[in-house]
Amino acid sequence: MSNTSTYRFSFLVLVIVLLVCFFVNVSLGSVSIPTLEIFKSLIGDIDNESWQYIVQDYRLPKAFTAILVGSGLGISGLLMQTLFRNPLAGPFVLGISSGASLGVALVILGSGIFGGVFASLLISKWSVVIAASLGSFMVLLAVMIVSSRVRDTMAILIIGLMFGSITAAVVSVLSYFSSAEQLQQYIFWGFGSLGNLSWQELFIFFIIYSFGIVLSIASIKGLNTLLLGENYAKSLGLNLKQSRLVIIIATSLLAGTITAFAGPIAFIGLAIPHMTRQIFNTSNHKTLLPAVFLFGAIIMLICDSIAQLPTSDYTLPINAITSLIGAPVVIWLLLRKRKMMF
Repeated sequence: MSNTSTYRFSFLVLVIVLLVCFFVNVSLGSVSIPTLEIFKSLIGDIDNESWQYIVQDYRLPKAFTAILVGSGLGISGLLMQTLFRNPLAGPFVLGISSGASLGVALVILGSGIFGGVFASLLISKWSVVIAASLGSFMVLLAVMIVSSRVRDTMAILIIGLMFGSITAAVVSVLSYFSSAEQLQQYIFWGFGSLGNLSWQELFIFFIIYSFGIVLSIASIKGLNTLLLGENYAKSLGLNLKQSRLVIIIATSLLAGTITAFAGPIAFIGLAIPHMTRQIFNTSNHKTLLPAVFLFGAIIMLICDSIAQLPTSDYTLPINAITSLIGAPVVIWLLLRKRKMMF
């Protein structure tokens, strides 16, 4: 069987698995709803209004959020690993997550230093989203300015890590002067959450996410060329500075938006590209990009289903589940293959 036929079959299997995971995710929760009623609620033909509200206004937005978060982080991780040719690079390596965390810290923890000015912002539900977006945008702007002046791609990686260190230091200072209640609120945000978005917020999330996906698709040719090395890519006529900028913007849109709406989600962006490479055994981004999209969405749905603790009123932090479930899987895959593809 040719590689093309194998990939088509693999994609078909992944799509089926994604649909199954999506339905299972919608079916699970603290309230037990019969399977037939779940089907009815999806088409709006259900007599029990409370069940319809639970499925359509809570479980469905949460499941779609999981798909967007998993696929977006997976793709942005793939872009960063290819751009820096570093298997440890992830979507937050440029300091995007740190910038978002600083923005949220200024809103939640800032009142400990600045008084009621920042505390008043907490009245709005959008305050944390806006603060995280502005924080990630400021870091993105700084990285873009640096990338236009630096020729070495690895220098951008180091500068991104330095931005992360600076923002972490500022957050530490804010934490020192904050109350226990403020610290608890900030820590809860850091756990990550998929279930806090309404359909309106999810729509805005999807629009920005779509721009990131379009830029990622437009970068496929450049990503494949970068695998050969920067010097060889230049000899093939690739505009390295322009391609690098597009990749950074795409990653920032995806990772920054996801952090703003769902909080900092660990593991997915780093591990999903490696899992995909091990299974698909290719470095062609024309195949890897949609495969990472599907893998990321599936793994995120599975992790969210586990985090819900079915039939229980408790919900575990999604960050803890993504790391506990994902890290052993990646270790097993690497031990099984005995080498890391790149």
